[in-house]
Amino acid sequence: MNITLVQGNVTHVLIQSEKYDLLFRTILMMVTLITFLLFLCFNGALLSVFFTTPHIQENSRYILFAHILITDTLYLTLGTLVLFSILNDVYFPTPFCLFILAAAATSFRVTPYNLAVMSLERYVAICFPLRHFEFCTARRAKSAMVVIWAVGFSPSIADFVTIVYSVERNFFSRAVLCTHLMLTISPLQNVIRSFVHILSFTLVALIILFTYVKVMLVAKRLGSQESSALKAAKTVLLHVFQLMLCMVAFISTVLETTIADYNTTLRVSGFLIFTCLPRFLSPLIYGMRDEVFRKYIRKLYHISPLVP
Repeated sequence: MNITLVQGNVTHVLIQSEKYDLLFRTILMMVTLITFLLFLCFNGALLSVFFTTPHIQENSRYILFAHILITDTLYLTLGTLVLFSILNDVYFPTPFCLFILAAAATSFRVTPYNLAVMSLERYVAICFPLRHFEFCTARRAKSAMVVIWAVGFSPSIADFVTIVYSVERNFFSRAVLCTHLMLTISPLQNVIRSFVHILSFTLVALIILFTYVKVMLVAKRLGSQESSALKAAKTVLLHVFQLMLCMVAFISTVLETTIADYNTTLRVSGFLIFTCLPRFLSPLIYGMRDEVFRKYIRKLYHISPLVP
């Protein structure tokens, strides 16, 4: 009787624990979904300003900013799709999963590359103001975007080639849970990913640091607190913060590979904190900081400016 009673208590505790875990997991998923929808609304407002204002579309700085908004939207959309498919045990055909993960990985790499190009644009605007309109044209900004995507997609091609040479032919006819772990067939794939990430973020950090130092030297030489050089230096410093936010996403990957019992709650929490939140903060800070976007958002949504 005592054994039966103990077993009954243990079963009751386990059931209660599963209920609380399911409730907490559902709350986290709802928070993630709501936050993602808010992000889409805010990004939609910024992009509507860009696509409905002709002179903004000719400015290389705003073209690159709109590009980063679209890239982050693509990355978070694919990330949310993958997360919810994992939580609900949805299996995808292997080729489709490879395509989704390649697109997500490429969009993830494109963001820091875009930040480097935006910093270089500010560097040219301040250090070579007379040649800014010659170097930083809308056409060259769009060409830079094509190059960024080509560079960002090349590691995914190497990853795909490694998989093709490491598996049997029937591998691509299977259905799998769409995660990087499920499609990591060879240790060489992890080596390629680590090398690309370290090299990419190091080069981007060096470019942003170089542009910040150069712009700050011009700002100090001018000596005015309201100079465009000082504003540009603050913008480049913001790109440093944005780059750090991008790197935070690696924490989620590290946790997933090092923690043995990486359960659903940790997966949702990690995605919300380390992937979603940094991407939400980046356009919010940059978009609302810019006077042009603030002006047009007020006009678009009929918001009156605050009068002190």
